[in-house]
Amino acid sequence: MRILVLDGDQNQAVACVRSLARQGHVVRIGESRPWSKAGWSRYSSGSFQYASPQTDPQRFLSDIVAEAEKESGTLVLPMTEASTLLISDRREHLVGAGARFVLPSHADLIRAVDKSQTTDLAQSLGFAIPKTFSASNADEVCEISGQIQFPAVLKPRTSQEHSSQGAMRATGRPRYARDANELMQAFLEMRRHCSAVLVQEFVEGSGTGYFALVNHGEVRAEFAHRRIRDVHPTGSGSALRESIVPTAQIREASLAMLRALNWHGVAMIEFRVRADGVPVFLEINGRFWHSLPLACYAGVDFPALLAQMAEFGDVDPPPSYKVGLRCRWLVGDFRHLLEVWRGRPPGYPGTFPRRLPTLLAELTPRLGTLHDNFMWQDPLPELGDWIRFVQQVWGRNSQ
Repeated sequence: MRILVLDGDQNQAVACVRSLARQGHVVRIGESRPWSKAGWSRYSSGSFQYASPQTDPQRFLSDIVAEAEKESGTLVLPMTEASTLLISDRREHLVGAGARFVLPSHADLIRAVDKSQTTDLAQSLGFAIPKTFSASNADEVCEISGQIQFPAVLKPRTSQEHSSQGAMRATGRPRYARDANELMQAFLEMRRHCSAVLVQEFVEGSGTGYFALVNHGEVRAEFAHRRIRDVHPTGSGSALRESIVPTAQIREASLAMLRALNWHGVAMIEFRVRADGVPVFLEINGRFWHSLPLACYAGVDFPALLAQMAEFGDVDPPPSYKVGLRCRWLVGDFRHLLEVWRGRPPGYPGTFPRRLPTLLAELTPRLGTLHDNFMWQDPLPELGDWIRFVQQVWGRNSQ
């Protein structure tokens, strides 16, 4: 089958091209820039460039449709929320081009990416959530400050949203507040980039992710990991993580939510596990996740399984996966070290790593640890990752 893997600068795109090519598929890598680290993989059958989904969504869709029309039955796999939302919203154009995709209904996708709706859903199903409020203006923030227990976390209601010009825009990272003044200041800063903000009580704990491939509400493959180091120590994508067996509570909560959403395709459900062992629901990502390589190494080849489901309508569940396997994103781990060295961000209330222990942990090798992008048989994606990182740092410093 011919497959288009979009967002080629994502770790999950590298994992997809390696997995799918090994299964005999012809995989082309797309990105909005002239080159991508997944496009440099020896497993890629070629690359193509499309318009940015952030700045020119109409042309982005036209470029994807034009590429998909070259062969009927082409499977389109978006890797980021921005590209997933645009393709889902205009899916009829892909259908007209004879393309395949594996997505839930657009209404269910919108529910899944809306943190307010998924938090309400988790609560309605009886699972633990942080105390949560939604705010879109300063008056609401003043009212919330009298009801919430500090410290608080502020996060955009969605990670991506349409701007007034119709383009997609990233809504930014979470902020933290220790009192009412910091809450208002953080809210006003965030409102410049997003239309609605969630305010939640801060939950201290460790990060755990549950991952699944679902066929119209019925799970076909599942996996779980615990985070050891995050790119941002305050919470973000993982730089180092380990495969685990999900607890009964996490599995029950995840499957209940996916069934309630009548989910179709892949999804990640994120939890913060408190010191007492209770998992607190945080959010759902309705797409491939950046730590996907660990699942593939452990024996749950989500890209291959999804392609099989797209081609034949269903897939048999794989056998049990390897537990205790670790996978590391080298660039992400270096970014983690830089963040630790900068020190605790203003207002962050949680436990923050110390500099020297972090440096020692990163420099001490652990036998058997695998890597997101580095592979002796396919070294160029790792090189591309570092080049892109340097370009991004250089670009920020030159502004």
